[in-house]
Amino acid sequence: MNKWLSIAPLLAGILSAQAALADIKVGFVTALSGNGSSIGIPYAKGIAAGHEYRGTVDGEKITLIQLDDGSDPSAATRAARKLIEEEKVDILIGTATAPATIAIASVAGELKVPYIAISPINLNEREGAEKWTVAVPQPPALMVKVVTDRMHRDGVKSAGYIGFSDAWGDFVYAGAKAAEAAGQFKVISNERYSRTDTSVTGQILKILAGRPDSVLVGGSGTQGALPLLTLADRNFKGRIYGTPALVNADFIRVAGKSAEGILVSAGPVIVAEQLPDDHFARKISLDFRAAYEKVNKSETRDGFSAYSFDAWLIFTEAAARAKAKATPGTQEFRQALKDEIFSTRELAGVHAIYNYTPVSNYGVDERGLVLVRLVDGAWKYEP
Repeated sequence: MNKWLSIAPLLAGILSAQAALADIKVGFVTALSGNGSSIGIPYAKGIAAGHEYRGTVDGEKITLIQLDDGSDPSAATRAARKLIEEEKVDILIGTATAPATIAIASVAGELKVPYIAISPINLNEREGAEKWTVAVPQPPALMVKVVTDRMHRDGVKSAGYIGFSDAWGDFVYAGAKAAEAAGQFKVISNERYSRTDTSVTGQILKILAGRPDSVLVGGSGTQGALPLLTLADRNFKGRIYGTPALVNADFIRVAGKSAEGILVSAGPVIVAEQLPDDHFARKISLDFRAAYEKVNKSETRDGFSAYSFDAWLIFTEAAARAKAKATPGTQEFRQALKDEIFSTRELAGVHAIYNYTPVSNYGVDERGLVLVRLVDGAWKYEP
C-alpha cells in the first residue's frame, strides 16, 4: 500500500482541525486622534476590556486589529475597506463620530460584513432583509425622549437648544422638536457649532435673548463643555440637560463647575454601584470595570468604553452560535455571524438588554437608560 495514501486521512484530519481552530478576526475602528478622540480613546479602552474579559470563543482565539480614523469619515471608509479586503476580518466594530460611523456602515453593507456600531446613528432602513449593521447605543430618539420627558416633569416651559452642526446635533434637535410637537415645552432656538469651534458666545447670546428657563445641549465629549462654560460666564441660572454623549471624564474636567447640576440620560453602567442588587446591569457592569482596570491600569466612569464592551458581548455571544454553521475567515461565517447577531435575544449588557431582529437594527428599550445628575464632579442616580 502506498505510504502516502495511508497517511492521507491523518493529514486531512490535521488540516481539518487547523481550519476548525481558525482565529476569529475583529476589525476595530476608532478615533485616536482628531476632534473625536476624547470619545474615541475611551472606546479603544473599552474594546481592550472586552478582549480581556473574553479573549476566545469556544477555544478559538480572537484577533483584534485596531485602526485610527482620525475622526474623519473618509479615513474611516479607507480603514474599513483595509480591514475587510486586506486583513480579512470577520466583523467590524466602531467608531467615535456619527458621520464616520455612517460611512463604515455603508462599506459593511457593500462588502457584506457584519458591523456593530458603537456611536449613536440613524440607520438606513432601505437595507431591508440584508441589513449588516446593528447599533449598540440607545437610539438618539430614545436618548432624548427620556430627557425631554423629565424636562416636562420638571415643569420646563421653554428650552434653548445648542448642538453640533452635524448628524449628532440633528438627532438631538429632532428629539427636542418631537417633545415640542407633543406639547411638552417650546423650543426657542436651534443654535449650532462645529466640533472644532473655540467659542459659542454668539450662539449663547441668541439663546439667552429668548429668556428660556432651560437649555438642552446636543454636543459630546470635550466640545460638549463649551456651551456650559459660556452659559456660566453669562450667569445663566436655569436648568441644563444633555444626553449620554456628555458622560465623559474630559467633559467633566473641561466644564468644571459650569456642569454642576446638569441632568442627562445615561446607560445604567454609569451608576452601577448605586443600582438595586437585582438590576440587570449591576453584576456585568462590575465585571466590566474589573476587566477595564486590569487591562488599562485605571478606573472608568465614562459611558463610551462601556458601549465598546457591550459590542464585544454581542459579537462573542453570536460568534459562539455562528461557529456551528461555518468556519471563521469565510464569507459563510460572516453571513452566519450576521444572522446570529440579528437573532440576539435578551442579552444583558452594561448599558441595556439587547434584542435584535432581521428587521430592526436597534436592540434596546427604555430599560437601557437611567437619569443621572452631576454632583460634585460625580454622576448620581436619579430614579
